[in-house]
Amino acid sequence: MKANQVSEHVWSLKIWMLIPVHVWVVADEDGVTLVDAGIQSMAKGILRFIEELQAGPLKRIVLTHGHSDHVGAVEQILKVNPVPVYAHQIEIPYMEGRLAYPRRKKAVSSIAEGITQPLHADESGNIQPIGGLTPFFTPGHSPGHVVYFHEKDQVMLAGDLFTSKNGNLKRPMSIFTADMDEAVRSSSIVQRLKPKRLEVCHGNPVFQPAEQIDSYIQNYVTTPSR
Repeated sequence: MKANQVSEHVWSLKIWMLIPVHVWVVADEDGVTLVDAGIQSMAKGILRFIEELQAGPLKRIVLTHGHSDHVGAVEQILKVNPVPVYAHQIEIPYMEGRLAYPRRKKAVSSIAEGITQPLHADESGNIQPIGGLTPFFTPGHSPGHVVYFHEKDQVMLAGDLFTSKNGNLKRPMSIFTADMDEAVRSSSIVQRLKPKRLEVCHGNPVFQPAEQIDSYIQNYVTTPSR
């Protein structure tokens, strides 16, 4: 597993599984937040990296969504560090196997019931900051997909809202995306927040991604993919 420092407070950990799979470690005043948990074989490497980083204990795991390549190491990590795990409340019944993900024939559990709790939201439904990160609801790839924005470092951890190639934003993988139209609409969060750097699970970083959003959306309108 390869570690790379993304910014002052953020590191990416990458493993190859035919395609790259990234998770992110965020160090802030109260300790460490793990964003996504990759595949099961990453568990030992994630725990070792956090220990060697010496930035404080693992305090929580936050998930962009519940697909198996984003939650695979959760249960192994919890055996060593029993910390809270958070996801959007809409996503939890899908990842626990109580509902079938859209375009899937049947419900399949990617994480045991009772492990994950909803991200905290105010009375208006706005998700509250957590561990130095602000979550934003970006459905489409999955019903409860979220991205996490580190405002201090101006880094967006975008999960599967996009893929990327050669520094360019690309659509999420269509075979695993519930609603591509919705996913493309959700991409407007990049224009709103204008991060300096955007990280995706499957691909390389994209710098100044807001400069690409208009053409990204327009390209989808002219060459839709279902």
